Amino acid sequence: MTQEHAVTALLNLSLHDGNKSMLTRAGAVKPLIYALKTGTEASKQNAACALLSLALVDEYKLSIGACGAILPLVALLINGSVRGKKDALTTLCKLCSVSLNKERAVSAGVVRPLVGLVVEQGTGLSEKAMVVLSSLAAIEIGQEAIIEEGGIAALVEAIEDGSNKGKEFAVLTLLQLCAESVRNRGLLVREGGIPPLVELSQNGTAKAKHKAERLLGYLREPRQEASSSSP
Repeated sequence: MTQEHAVTALLNLSLHDGNKSMLTRAGAVKPLIYALKTGTEASKQNAACALLSLALVDEYKLSIGACGAILPLVALLINGSVRGKKDALTTLCKLCSVSLNKERAVSAGVVRPLVGLVVEQGTGLSEKAMVVLSSLAAIEIGQEAIIEEGGIAALVEAIEDGSNKGKEFAVLTLLQLCAESVRNRGLLVREGGIPPLVELSQNGTAKAKHKAERLLGYLREPRQEASSSSP
């Protein structure tokens, strides 16, 4: 309980912009990560929120990742309550706005639980998971992990059955996966992606329509076959 109260106090202090630098200089990040690893469910949730609050300052994102925050956040994402998972997702989303933390998150195994959450209904986690996936799809190892974990099938399902906002995130991530990869376009076609994309291009939100039309344009491009003979 003492740890829980201390973490909550740090969270409350971190909400004031003027305190963020003082807390960071005083060494608050490592104890918060320790609570994220070892604390009660409430301690873990509040530690994640405190780290999120500190990560609102761009210069602290890398140092929070370097201190080891990513792995326990992934553990909270996998094993936490719905509230804990939401806190982990929100904090990961903020930390993964920098490339090195994206790499750390992929190496920590975040992609598999994210793909699983994409198709989870009724918890409100699907959209948040797709935001993080979209961020990870910006780097090569992130794209490879999403493909390996069956992300294309999950994203197609989200376009078929998700909310309007979820459909926007899903088609954005698919666009990132397929824009430069003929192989991924083929996977998207095989997973039945064309009919829901056509539907989205006609009846989705303005953002979703635009992205679906772009993605369909890539899918219509003829495949570049490698020549088997020298010119």
